[in-house]
Amino acid sequence: MLNATDALPIQPSRVLIAGVTGSGKTTLARRVASLWRLRHVEIDALFHGPNWTPRPEFLDDVRTFASEERWVTEWQYTSRGTEQILAPRAHLVLWLDYPYRVVRTRLVRRTLARQVLRTELWNGNRERGISNMFRRDAADNILLWQTRTLHKWTERMPDVEVRHPHLTVVRFRHPRETERWLTRIAAADS
Repeated sequence: MLNATDALPIQPSRVLIAGVTGSGKTTLARRVASLWRLRHVEIDALFHGPNWTPRPEFLDDVRTFASEERWVTEWQYTSRGTEQILAPRAHLVLWLDYPYRVVRTRLVRRTLARQVLRTELWNGNRERGISNMFRRDAADNILLWQTRTLHKWTERMPDVEVRHPHLTVVRFRHPRETERWLTRIAAADS
């Protein structure tokens, strides 16, 4: 596993962004796509159909873009079968392993902004009501989901490295590390 100061062994053409909800996976994916001229496929847009229902074509769509030569996407829905499709094809995993206070603040800010602005996300969906963010029993409580999955990647990543030894994993422990890494990569590419 590499850290933010280590050099990459290759310039990858297929990249996965891992991290807990609210860590900034999509934002980083967009930046990496721009930097390395990769196609960014937002995996949430493939998964969520109207009324937040899972799209039946989801895994077929994942297989289609994964077969392409140049892409970056958020590494999510592993329990739905994406790991078996994406990990064998990817070259690099950028793992956003940020402190709780950072990811919680980002998630609250993002969720509130989307609700206030009524931002359309995917296939007509919008963030659910603010009151759901604070209910203990809400199935769609994004804060509760983040808490429940906070350590998912810390627990899974050692096994990921064993099962997919071809993957280069870069672990970022704070957004400042990610920013320094992006600056260094951009300078090297110019």
